[in-house]
Amino acid sequence: MSGVKLDSVLPSIVDNVIKKLPVSKIMRWGDGQAQFVRPVHGLVMMHGKRVVPGTVLGVRAANTTSGHRFMGAASILLANADEYEARLRKSGNVIADFAQRKSEIEKQLQAEAKRQKASLGDYHDLLDEVTALVEFPAVYAGEFDASFLEVPQECLILTMRQNQKYFPLFASDGRLLPKFLIVSNMRVDDPRPIVGGNERVVRPRLEDARFFFNQDLKTRLEARVPQLAKVVFHNKLGSQLERVQRIKLLAGEVARSLRADVMQAERAAELSKADLLSAMVGEFPELQGVMGRYYALHDGEPREVADAIEQHYRPRFAGDKLPEGPIASAVALADKLDSLAGLFSIKELPTGDKDPFGLRRAALGVIRIVVENQLLLSLRDLVDAAFGPFRGKPQTDLKMFFTERMRGYFLERGYCANEVEAVLSLNPVAIALIPKQLEAVRAFSALPEAASLAAANKRIANILRQAEAMGEVFGDADFSALKEPAEISLFEALQTASRSAKPLFDSGDFSGYLKAFASLKSPVDSFFDAVMVMTDDKKLRENRLALLTDMQKAMNRFSDISKLAA
Repeated sequence: MSGVKLDSVLPSIVDNVIKKLPVSKIMRWGDGQAQFVRPVHGLVMMHGKRVVPGTVLGVRAANTTSGHRFMGAASILLANADEYEARLRKSGNVIADFAQRKSEIEKQLQAEAKRQKASLGDYHDLLDEVTALVEFPAVYAGEFDASFLEVPQECLILTMRQNQKYFPLFASDGRLLPKFLIVSNMRVDDPRPIVGGNERVVRPRLEDARFFFNQDLKTRLEARVPQLAKVVFHNKLGSQLERVQRIKLLAGEVARSLRADVMQAERAAELSKADLLSAMVGEFPELQGVMGRYYALHDGEPREVADAIEQHYRPRFAGDKLPEGPIASAVALADKLDSLAGLFSIKELPTGDKDPFGLRRAALGVIRIVVENQLLLSLRDLVDAAFGPFRGKPQTDLKMFFTERMRGYFLERGYCANEVEAVLSLNPVAIALIPKQLEAVRAFSALPEAASLAAANKRIANILRQAEAMGEVFGDADFSALKEPAEISLFEALQTASRSAKPLFDSGDFSGYLKAFASLKSPVDSFFDAVMVMTDDKKLRENRLALLTDMQKAMNRFSDISKLAA
């Protein structure tokens, strides 16, 4: 492939890169057609000492740039491309490198928080955003009236972070302090005007939060529930009230299976979406569930009900906390399963990288809640119950969807593909047991007999599959019909191993169960060396097939060992 001159391609490369930037809102300026997040005043494109000619966003390339609007030189002439960053820092008071700017802000934030005897909480997302807003950062501390702390701190935190880009400060016990940090784009000797201005700006924001909260307290949560009939969940699945009624029934069933308080689970489900109609959640949708908990406690609801209202949205994202306790878990499962069953019933399925309803996240949430909270629930029963209101709708697609999510989930937890396939290929029902079963398969794989037995299981599966295709019919092995010493030996070894393995399985010792069959290696090898399974003698053939079937059932009770030979 022949080369091309830099001058002929660089402008188009820069233009294409700019167009791919994740800018949510763009603007046009002047009489031109160029569009960007802000008007562009200059463009530097250089190779060594030479300006690369070209135009991007209506601006011609040059070797001149600008520094900080108030603290730097208005015009900085670059002698070569290599001095760009250093000249901007020295003459322009601009830290051009994002990582360096971010590091500088974080260092100042931590130092100022330490001076205030406080901590920053979870601040990293805001740090990235603020880093993109300043050029030469300086951190200052501000305060607000402590009376605002009567408002739930989540409201104040969100107000400060989302609207003002401030960093709230916290005491050692996690309580919000009436202080915040400002990342300013101005480094000055006397920051009092900057701090005072920001303190004046934040006050009306906090007043709004207090007003919304106090107004919401005037209406009980249960009084808001009937109004959910006016809120559409999906045009094919009805209103939020209809959805809440479905979630209530399902949460009750799940709670019953967990031997938890059914009435509390149903009450939490009934109130779970009521805060969607509150002023606070209307202003800050991120607080749904959080505000429901505060309002439920104010209304005198049991703490378990209030906690479940908040936690039923969990996990909201990868790595998020899970609902705690059986009541919250029941409502969280019901909420996610209703969404999955309802949307699958109307064929609103994820496609490619598009998942507008977050169904992959919902399915993974169900898996995480059941597996990590060790809930002895049947995934099959959960799906069947969720589809109850959508009678006549196919459930197979959703069950397959769950299997795919489980496959990815356990692979991410460090299990290899063969181990995962060995367990999931049998469509396990009690998925909370899968981690122990995967550990058992891994332990079995490490045995010296494992490879041979896995290969034998694969061979057995092929023989039985072919026999069934030929119309062979066989039941349990009959000891009296055995003929060859090798098959008699295998039968006896299988009986002995099964007797040892059964109590191990019943006690949940899956590793011990599989290891109990390691003793079959020699008799299995001898059997295949000396015995013709598909003999012409019908009775003998059927008995040998039955013996292999018994062995397959015993060894593959919770995992398909043949998958380890794949």
